[in-house]
Amino acid sequence: MIVREIYAQGAADLKFAGIKTPGLDASLLLAHVLKTTRTALVAAGTDEVSDDVCEQFCDLIVRRCEGECVAYITGKKEFRGLEFEVNPSVLVPRPDTEILVETAIDILKKKPQSSQSSQSFTEKEICCELETLCNSVSSVVINILELCTGSGAVAIALKHEMPEIEIHATDICAEALETAKRNAEKLLSKNMVDFYHGDLFDAIPKPNLCVSASQREKYSIVVSNPPYIPSCEIETLSAEVQNEPRIALDGGNDGLDVIRRIINGAPDYLEQGGTLLLEADPRQMNDITNLLEKRGFIDIQLYKDLSDSQRVIGGRYEK
Repeated sequence: MIVREIYAQGAADLKFAGIKTPGLDASLLLAHVLKTTRTALVAAGTDEVSDDVCEQFCDLIVRRCEGECVAYITGKKEFRGLEFEVNPSVLVPRPDTEILVETAIDILKKKPQSSQSSQSFTEKEICCELETLCNSVSSVVINILELCTGSGAVAIALKHEMPEIEIHATDICAEALETAKRNAEKLLSKNMVDFYHGDLFDAIPKPNLCVSASQREKYSIVVSNPPYIPSCEIETLSAEVQNEPRIALDGGNDGLDVIRRIINGAPDYLEQGGTLLLEADPRQMNDITNLLEKRGFIDIQLYKDLSDSQRVIGGRYEK
């Protein structure tokens, strides 16, 4: 059998099984088995395929027909031009989540280097302040916090595209954090993301047991793609999505359980004028807007994904 024939058979099997993208999935799986690229498959269309390759490819097609996603089968997924390791302990990074990264970068690029409040100073105090700024201008650090990091895709993409920022990321799942750490080691020149294991803000190390809210680590942006699917809708999702970790999908009765906790906790960790960015279902944006407003966030903005749906919501917190 030649490459073209085995590909056609695999695509036909996937189509018969109801897979929505049979041609794409078959080409990704065959390229994975042949250790090549999808582009190279075209040139290799008349090449003979060994029985061993045929068997491996058929096994992968069966797994895909049974609802396992291509990313879990191949163990990798591209996000923002980077190839991430993925496995059943993490959500598969999706193109729509790239909007979360793009929005954070846009905000950071527009952000002034000093967030000094507009209070009055004496001439002496102004001189002292200017001297302090001049001495520290080269050491200005922008801190970013990602909650529910999973594979680390958002945090690592941000660090890759803006190496000057400091990134901290948390996740409640220890296995997911190990995956994120491996991705950081592979994709960054060194592991330049600080990963913390725990539940949302509770994962962030505290200097001591008596630390107050005003003494906590402060962040320019808190960003998250949290669980936001209502519990009752989980069973209606496609088989491949249901194979992803439920803890990363299930947002409670209305899908907003984790989002409420993030919104309530974020002000204690945001610097003056800091921004909270959340990915969520377009249907939830009105409710999330209300939650943000009640917690004191201002300048609430909505950002659209690749399908022109409202996918990311952000608000600024002025203390």
